[in-house]
Amino acid sequence: MIIPINTYSDPVLALKAKPLRGIDPSVEELIGNMFESMRNASGIGLAAPQIGSSIRLLVIDISCMDSYKDAKPMVVINPRILAVKGRNVMEEGCLSVPGVMGDVSRPSAINLHYRDEHFEEHTAEFTGMIARVLQHEIDHLDGTLFVDRMEKRDRRSIQKELDAITDGLVRAEYPLARDAVVGAKR
Repeated sequence: MIIPINTYSDPVLALKAKPLRGIDPSVEELIGNMFESMRNASGIGLAAPQIGSSIRLLVIDISCMDSYKDAKPMVVINPRILAVKGRNVMEEGCLSVPGVMGDVSRPSAINLHYRDEHFEEHTAEFTGMIARVLQHEIDHLDGTLFVDRMEKRDRRSIQKELDAITDGLVRAEYPLARDAVVGAKR
């Protein structure tokens, strides 16, 4: 089932998400819905808070990118970054901030402890695009959006777009949560 995406200024996106204690059929269904919602929106990552669930769960699939065709989709539960290396700047966007892009500096490699969809523990190092997407989605679990990491000068340059999202004046090619609320009130 495709679930609408919560957008910039929605309170759930500012919360620190709660850890998952295990996997049950409702979490398995949520994971499937997250992949379906992410792919429907042409995204490469989605965190549970983006669809209104304040839990430490995210999904990633970057195999749609030419350089990462062999990358396997990932389910990441209760992630914890243990170490970082390097630094690079790259333009980012976000399904929760439709139509807005901006440069963000992040570590180029991370050592990550997490659980998978079977709730099995892993510790691994990630580099390149997968490291960036993981950090972007983990930020969502901590109540941070990519625009919060932009340089102040660059952030000011997109303020009108952020205000338009807050005011419900921005549309997307995928369902947005505030549209569902507006539709329910009609």
